[in-house]
Amino acid sequence: MTPFDSFLARAEALLARVERLLPPEVLVPDFAATIAFRWRTRGESGYLQPVVQPHGIRLEDLQDIDRQRDLVNANTRQFVRGVPANNVLLTGARGTGKSSLVKAVLNRYAAEGLRLVELDKQDLLHMSDVVERLAREPYRFILFCDDLSFDANEPGYKALKAVLDGSISATPENVLIYATSNRRHLMPEYMQENLETRYVGDEVHPGETVEEKVSLSERFGLWVSFYPFSQDEYLDIVRHWLQELGVTDVNSEAVRREALQWALQRGSRSGRIAWHFARDWAGRKASEG
Repeated sequence: MTPFDSFLARAEALLARVERLLPPEVLVPDFAATIAFRWRTRGESGYLQPVVQPHGIRLEDLQDIDRQRDLVNANTRQFVRGVPANNVLLTGARGTGKSSLVKAVLNRYAAEGLRLVELDKQDLLHMSDVVERLAREPYRFILFCDDLSFDANEPGYKALKAVLDGSISATPENVLIYATSNRRHLMPEYMQENLETRYVGDEVHPGETVEEKVSLSERFGLWVSFYPFSQDEYLDIVRHWLQELGVTDVNSEAVRREALQWALQRGSRSGRIAWHFARDWAGRKASEG
């Protein structure tokens, strides 16, 4: 290999590494054609990546969470129609429909101009950039942070606080934040933190650590709590999904028995577990036929 050929090989290798750090060529998202996006980062910059096949779940598919569904649906309807609405924190038991509810309201109001941008926790540092980019668009945006929780001193914690309430710049009126978490205050709570509590007469004053943790969650105007399903509620959800998957005999003793065994093996009676069982049952019955 000549010195010139060696130089060309090194130059091509360098260009390949540089290209991996650059954002894609298309930086302008088509909000008219796509309803859901993910924020992606490359190097120091970021871009909105279209979700090719958004989840098609409907509000009608969410069983036995009527109160939670009505609260989030009403808040989203207010937001889409340009009247005051709140940032939403959905907390509680896993697999009970928190994330599915956010996807369902997106599908309900996408035709009215609602769009969703999902951010991973590590991308919260870019949240102010995302908000600034969306503020000029004629659409309404939910910034969706799924399964969110923080450890102490994580940088994304302060970035989220600033966007929710506390930055020198106001959040644009066409952006709301919907977050889901298994933790009520988004951060771990430890027994020793209770030792900071002070008692002044009959009044209880939580310590600074507790106050700091509460200060993030209370920036969400609407709290929606989810709870584990009872056995009957779990079976209701199983029957719903079996019907959606084309199973006709959804009330048989065999369905009931195997659905309960499925949940027992997994240690949970959740909507997610019911969906998994329904897919397994429907698939087995279809293959037998």
